[in-house]
Amino acid sequence: MTFGLLLRHSVESIFKFMKPNIFQSLPVPSTDEIREILVRRLDEQKQAAGIVVGVIEPTGRRVVAYGSLANGDPRTLDGDTIFEIGSITKIFTSLLLADMVNRKEVTLDDPAAKYLPENVRMPERNGKSITLLDLSTHSSGLPPLPGNFRPKDLSNPYADYSVDDLYQFLSSYTLPRDPGSEFEYSNLGGGLLGHLLAYRAGTDYESSIATRITQPLSMPDTGITLSSSMEQRMATGHTAMLAPAANWDFPTLAGAGALRSSANDMLTFLEAFLGYKESPLAPAMKAMLEVRRPLGQATIGLGLIIVSPDGREIAWHNGGTGGFRSWVGYDAKEGIGVVVLSNSTRSGVEDIGLHLLNPKLPLANPEPPKQHTEIPIDPKLLDNYTGRYQVTPNLIFEITRDGDRLFAQGFAQALAQGTGQPIALPKFELFAEGEKNFFARVADNQFTFETGPEGRATSLILHRAGRDMPAPRLS
Repeated sequence: MTFGLLLRHSVESIFKFMKPNIFQSLPVPSTDEIREILVRRLDEQKQAAGIVVGVIEPTGRRVVAYGSLANGDPRTLDGDTIFEIGSITKIFTSLLLADMVNRKEVTLDDPAAKYLPENVRMPERNGKSITLLDLSTHSSGLPPLPGNFRPKDLSNPYADYSVDDLYQFLSSYTLPRDPGSEFEYSNLGGGLLGHLLAYRAGTDYESSIATRITQPLSMPDTGITLSSSMEQRMATGHTAMLAPAANWDFPTLAGAGALRSSANDMLTFLEAFLGYKESPLAPAMKAMLEVRRPLGQATIGLGLIIVSPDGREIAWHNGGTGGFRSWVGYDAKEGIGVVVLSNSTRSGVEDIGLHLLNPKLPLANPEPPKQHTEIPIDPKLLDNYTGRYQVTPNLIFEITRDGDRLFAQGFAQALAQGTGQPIALPKFELFAEGEKNFFARVADNQFTFETGPEGRATSLILHRAGRDMPAPRLS
């Protein structure tokens, strides 16, 4: 999953464009201006099948939608269209934590082990236990994903990860550093937090969120299980190349990214954070910003990333699944909140959300996906390209041949931290557009092989998202 990469990239992008006094009060762009942004993003830059933007401000709330439920589908989007919101789920998980603290059912300093069965050993280091606060602020020392995460279906990777798998991993894992000492974004930590809170409440995660949050706030279209009405309004997710993508299911790590929602429901959620409506959750929402831990040039509260340039604060989180991208944020001082939901993994939504909160923050200018045409080449050439290539210290691509077809598969070392076994990423086919140039149809990846005098590849260049990443061949 790409949540952690998305979050870090977003933090870096915010501060890349920061200037002194940039946060002077400016009006939120008009509905026509927002629509123009979406038209460019979809029609010119081909970033998604559809995007929905919701804005709440002192004058009221509005929704701007453009595009369709699926690529080639004539049905249009609106404020009630359902999207997977991915890691925005973590805001709900941490709000559940803050509410349970407010009700004195748990404390932030409670050891996570307190809410696990006695036969499960929670990892510790130097006598320090992982606390609920550590899980909420991504400082537990747990890795991004558990080392025994081995999806049977890569199009729905969390679906077969069981509670037994989770308990087995926790009982065998050795922490690389003390809990609370360092930020490392962890979907495992977020999912575990949701699991622990539901265990403490004596119910399941979805019921806890419904009882404590979505029902009190009147958010009928936010949940995990799709009602028949939600199912009819569910957008289809798409890959970066706008091919249909399967929905994701999180039976065990639901607190990390399982929720689905609509722009209208998320505006209702923001209404409560901004104080436009009275809510029994107001003390818990306030508490989410009161506990801070460092995150580069930003800070992290309970489930919310907080940037504070020029004495002003924006609290936000983004999300991504196999077919969706999402972003939500608010400026409490100005009384403005924004949600952006897209049904493609290619579409950047963070820049749109930040720009609407403050128009001085520039929009990105993504390139439209390049059209690639497959050509026939001599299959004997394929043997020259097989092997393993080091893209980054934590990412290796293996190129293999099967008959007249060439395939690429990534292996992520960092995701299996502490296990010695890398996690295999989805395998995909490569198609020739030149004797040394190949492209993938399922993702926006292109490969150029650099060869030696005998034609054998000595390295490759991975072209992704406008970046060229050289990767030497491993002997």
